[in-house]
Amino acid sequence: MQNKLKILLLAIVGAMITIEPANAGPNGDVRAEPWQMWLQEPASPTADRIVAFNAQLLVVEALILIFVLGLMGYIAFRFSAKRNRIPSKTTHHVGLEVVWTILPIFILVGLLVPSLNHLYFADRTPDAEMTLKVTGNQWYWNYTYPDYDDLTFDSLPVSEDDLKFGEPRMLTVDNKVILPVETNIRLLFTSTDVIHNWALPSLSIKLDSVPGRINETWTRIHGKYAGKTIYGMCSELCGVNHGFMPIAIQVVSKDDFATWVKKAQIEFASDKSRLIGEIRIADAMHNR
Repeated sequence: MQNKLKILLLAIVGAMITIEPANAGPNGDVRAEPWQMWLQEPASPTADRIVAFNAQLLVVEALILIFVLGLMGYIAFRFSAKRNRIPSKTTHHVGLEVVWTILPIFILVGLLVPSLNHLYFADRTPDAEMTLKVTGNQWYWNYTYPDYDDLTFDSLPVSEDDLKFGEPRMLTVDNKVILPVETNIRLLFTSTDVIHNWALPSLSIKLDSVPGRINETWTRIHGKYAGKTIYGMCSELCGVNHGFMPIAIQVVSKDDFATWVKKAQIEFASDKSRLIGEIRIADAMHNR
């Protein structure tokens, strides 16, 4: 019996270790796939930690399940009516009650320590190399790069009729977020109307964009994802078009990012100039 139990435990642990994260998309793009049974492929240090911790939790849960089922089976066999013609009148056992109260506490504390460690790790980075500000609107995202003359653009979903071959439905946008690999990126979130949520499972990011408030986290995308697109979507019920707020991050090398910034500053300059002009007109009318 003990040998069979050991083999079962080793099989469960081995399965947890060898499970491969899901990776979908014709170009290796990172997004959910039909019938996906595991987490998305981790693309950042935070996601690496979360995926590994999730596997560890599954092992702990499996061990608890096996222990409880084995204990119940033993009790059903050992204390059946057939083997106990005279029922016991025992109603309490102080030792057992102390054990099944204290043991779960130790298990929870043992899980609390790494959980808080991961939580603080994902909170923010003191060594940010660049900042991306994300603003939620009904129903689209606005992105600002404060380190690059406040480069700003909107990102809206592409309708199904305008999709090109290989572009995922309800995830493709007209202007992708461009981010460099191996760069500590500070992420700031806010909203202009209601609460939105910027969620990217492969980066283990899921943070609310709240009106009148700035929420912060960070990420660092692994170098092997250069040239790929990471997809996500709004995960807060923000209104009738909640399902039409996809997120698409185009991951590039640092050199390609610097080249893109120069082009983007020209491409979105007209919108920026128009915005500045509108602000100046509003100020002039206010000062009259």
